[in-house]
Amino acid sequence: MAVLWLDDVDADDVDTVGGKAASLGELTGAGLPVPPGFTVTAETYRTFIEEAGIDEELFAAVDVDPEDSAALREAEERARELILGTELPADVREEILENYRQLGEGQTEAFVAVRSSATAEDLPDASFAGQQDTYLNVREAELLERVKDCWASLFTQRAIYYRQRKGFPHEDVDIAVVVQRMVDAEKSGVMFTSHPSSGDPQIIIEAAWGLGEAVVSGSVSPDNYVYDRPSEEVIEATIADKKVMMEKDPETGETTEREVPEDRRDARVLTEAEIEELVALGELVEDHYGTPQDVEWAIVGDEVFMLQSRPITTINESDGRENGTTVDEGMEVEEGGTGLSSNEEDDVLIQGIGSSPGIVSGAVRIVTKLDHLDQVQDGDVLVTEMTMPDMVPAMKRAAGIITDEGGMTSHAAIVSRELGVPAVVGTGSGTKALENGQQVTIDGDKGTVRAGAGEQAETAEEREPVEAARPETPVKPMTATEVKVNVSIPEAAERAAATGADGVGLLRIEHMVLTLGKTPERYIAEHGARAYQDELIDGIRTVADEFYPRPVRVRTMDAPTDEFRELEGGDDEPNEHNPMLGWRGLRRSLDKPDVFEHELAAFARLYEMGYDNVEVMFPLVNDATDVRKAREHMRSAGIDPEARSWGVMIETPASALMIRELAEAGIDFASFGTNDLTQYTLAVDRNNEHVADRFDELHPAVLELIERTIETCRELDVDTSICGQAGSRTEMVDFLVEAGVSSISANIDAVRDVQHEVKRKEQRLLLDSVR
Repeated sequence: MAVLWLDDVDADDVDTVGGKAASLGELTGAGLPVPPGFTVTAETYRTFIEEAGIDEELFAAVDVDPEDSAALREAEERARELILGTELPADVREEILENYRQLGEGQTEAFVAVRSSATAEDLPDASFAGQQDTYLNVREAELLERVKDCWASLFTQRAIYYRQRKGFPHEDVDIAVVVQRMVDAEKSGVMFTSHPSSGDPQIIIEAAWGLGEAVVSGSVSPDNYVYDRPSEEVIEATIADKKVMMEKDPETGETTEREVPEDRRDARVLTEAEIEELVALGELVEDHYGTPQDVEWAIVGDEVFMLQSRPITTINESDGRENGTTVDEGMEVEEGGTGLSSNEEDDVLIQGIGSSPGIVSGAVRIVTKLDHLDQVQDGDVLVTEMTMPDMVPAMKRAAGIITDEGGMTSHAAIVSRELGVPAVVGTGSGTKALENGQQVTIDGDKGTVRAGAGEQAETAEEREPVEAARPETPVKPMTATEVKVNVSIPEAAERAAATGADGVGLLRIEHMVLTLGKTPERYIAEHGARAYQDELIDGIRTVADEFYPRPVRVRTMDAPTDEFRELEGGDDEPNEHNPMLGWRGLRRSLDKPDVFEHELAAFARLYEMGYDNVEVMFPLVNDATDVRKAREHMRSAGIDPEARSWGVMIETPASALMIRELAEAGIDFASFGTNDLTQYTLAVDRNNEHVADRFDELHPAVLELIERTIETCRELDVDTSICGQAGSRTEMVDFLVEAGVSSISANIDAVRDVQHEVKRKEQRLLLDSVR
């Protein structure tokens, strides 16, 4: 099947439909206002290049030195020739067009957005922002070519460079394509549910007229609204001079850029009511994911639409500082105003919005064309009209970045923060007011550019290379309840370890398997059991090395049948009406003992290598019979259950009610998977829009099952933990600590907050006990 509708995918399908489509499916399932659409799966792209026989030549063509700009250009051109010059198979063409026609709502043709959705994007520690292409207002005649254009954009210069600097092999990254009904936005923009640099409890909204591409591409300086969550009010509003807007041409249907009418250039985009509605939706999205989000939105009439959401990857641990030029609510800002005191203003050459923190000095290098990027040398200050994703190689070399246009939520600004390069955007006149070779100091916190080298600024020689930088482990509060971290992919291990977590409460093995692109049976048949084990060992070792000697709890396979069906060799997978209630977890492993024992053999080899910090966890267990069978398979694979730490997930009411029998079967720990436990307890499919509002992990019935399980486990000396997304919620943390849970495993971005909440709760309990 080449196509999946957004209604049928969620966050667990990222390897099938890519980060963007998985997020849109998740938002759709949560009942949020998302335009309808479908995705051309990543497997369709992979099958296309392999069956056409261009895969080997393609990957060889892009295996170049990322610092060689000429080689990058040649690589992009050759990749594009290979992909665009190859015909789509007839069955794929027809399936895409047939699904497209369903978006027309009775019209002859629908206008759609065609958007790339790579399998390595919007990750917790790497946004891959703006790395692939988007096409707006596309109709049937050009749809298929635009799909191939999106595939080809997997190999743009910026994408090749970024993946190699991040250590992602090109052949390991696939790309899906989202085809989604267009929203003819009257207003649009981006919203951060926490401050993107400091993490302060502020919602940052940037807004402009027309389609949102003008904001995310940086071609317009948008309005900037800062909503303070504790006081529940807009505390700052920067009203920009919005020169251009993007919209659909009513005659041709094409997306065009035109000048904003004079009476709207410096007019406020959002009303107070619209801000309140956006804030409410942003908080819903953040609550759903359990971590701060970067949300793209659009408004048509009185309707608000969510176009995308991804985790914020750039929050640092430093104290938040005031960013940009601000005014009181409702006031306007004159172009060129600084908002600084008079003595500070004397030294300021230009003023903008601080989009990436830090103070640095260097020589100005003005870039007006992409082929001038080679002129930017290490330690220069890159000055350009707008920060574009193609500039990533030069941005990485630069000491700092200054732009005429753009806001703090543009894609390129996100990447500059991720690279750790101080940046000031939206200055309005940087390319005109500054001169090549001029020494300047930029302050990425205050948004100022001053003449000369400032006393607090770093020189190019003093500044640590980005690739060598690693976040320092924060000082961790001492708590009796351990705070661990969830890790979805091995590539996130370094950032996860830097949180100071007490270990990994959940490492998902299925993500390592799904990235192979083949079912375990097919992979083993083609490459052998040893190679399959090697793939698992490499992924687990990456995490175990980062955390050693802290424990890493690895869950055995728990992919539903619909995910396997999309892999090569998945044709025989059953078609299940609700795969989440079907053949998955330990029940599948026990039915396929050969594959299961190869998984366990990988654990046995890891133990032989000395990785005694690895723990085995079995998912979707119902009763002691399941556990005893799993234990026997451990023995068959060469693992002594008495000598190793192993346990089960508590995801069904049955396992919670049978916890005493599970403990007697020999488990060392029980870990709550609250997503499934809530679904099964309340009979609520959280991906069903008609009942999603009834999904409540804090429902008394769910909490009673958890509390009874913890009480029994404490009696029997069995550790308890939680690794579902609810573990990142303050209310759940307080409940678990009071109930006596052994550990809480949180999302990467939530670990620090959970550590402090655990400490506060433990201190309150101690005080209450002595009063």
